Amino acid sequence: MFETVTLCPPDAVFGLTEEFKRDSNPDKVNLSVGVYRDEQGQTPVMRAVHHAEQRMLDEHQGHTYLPIDGLPGYNRSVAELIFGPDHPVIQQQRFATVQTPGGTAALRIAGEILKRQCGVSTIWISNPTWSNHLQIYRAAGLELQQYDYLDPQGTGLDFASVCRGVEAAQPGDAILVHTVCHNPTGVDLDSEQWNELLQRISDQQLYPIFDFAYQGFGAGLELDAEPIRRFASSETFNGEAFVCNSFSKNFNLYGERVGGISITASTSEAATAMLSQLKSIVRTMYSNPPKHGGAIVERVLRDETLKTDWEAELDGIRQRIQELRIAFVDQMSQRLPGVDFNHIKNQRGMFSYSGISAEHVDRLKNEFGIYLLRSGRINIAGLNRKNLDYVCSAIASVLS
Repeated sequence: MFETVTLCPPDAVFGLTEEFKRDSNPDKVNLSVGVYRDEQGQTPVMRAVHHAEQRMLDEHQGHTYLPIDGLPGYNRSVAELIFGPDHPVIQQQRFATVQTPGGTAALRIAGEILKRQCGVSTIWISNPTWSNHLQIYRAAGLELQQYDYLDPQGTGLDFASVCRGVEAAQPGDAILVHTVCHNPTGVDLDSEQWNELLQRISDQQLYPIFDFAYQGFGAGLELDAEPIRRFASSETFNGEAFVCNSFSKNFNLYGERVGGISITASTSEAATAMLSQLKSIVRTMYSNPPKHGGAIVERVLRDETLKTDWEAELDGIRQRIQELRIAFVDQMSQRLPGVDFNHIKNQRGMFSYSGISAEHVDRLKNEFGIYLLRSGRINIAGLNRKNLDYVCSAIASVLS
């Protein structure tokens, strides 16, 4: 029955990770996979997460099914974290939030409801983008269009091209935007550019999907949410949007698959109708979300002591990544004074488009056991004081 099934190529990121595992080089460094690593090269369990899990274990409440839309306290906490508890969409009940298995499920649900309920046939996505975006929206039956995002050097923003992409979209199309810490480039819009882009999206009558996987990794929890909060204010824009968030990064809960999809509507009645449709889609996809990871996040966000500790540790992670960026640029400036790496200081989040060519990426892997994507994307959080000198020396070697 399966003789005609063809072999699917491996995922670009996870396939490279498997290759890294097989590498016998004792100095090998994995800068490809998108997870945070500390100075010991480990993905740490955050203090607040540890305390929350311990309390949950002590109180053991069983393993019954969650509601279709997930934990009610979790959903309220997620909405307040994204929009702020005093935002008009919260106060006027013009929102709905559904707990999902990671941000990936949230993105897929957004595509499904756009296709089924909103009559959307086309979605615009930045070029480049997270590679899974393209697969997700193809699977949802949407036609893909891409707008150029980077300058000719491939390391900075081409905002004019972004605007041209919005202008080329037709009213009723969808557009996906990376709210902060653009994946895979680390190149973000500034505040004025966000104002212009949001106005253009509103004027063009597009359905925006805010991919919000890195809240807290850019400038902080509050500032990172500003573009979403601005758009959700119906006094300025049309205010109807999808927000797909994840707690994989800012809680280090990668394996727990904790995320959410939130919608903002013009009325509370429209939000209630959208919630009913979101639940209908969830029921046919995975029925209801897993409990453990969502319960951790809910407990942390609803306990002021744990939340304060989580925010402090998250601030430390963000600052450490920025320090790594500066250290990397300083070392490369010493080794290759004729090559400008300053763009890496200006990028944000875990990822950076380094400007390293695919040919040099291959040499780094084959000659030094240093793994990064062929696009030149580096996971800055894969660096530490032990491997930074080795990585910089290797890059200087292949570029000189």
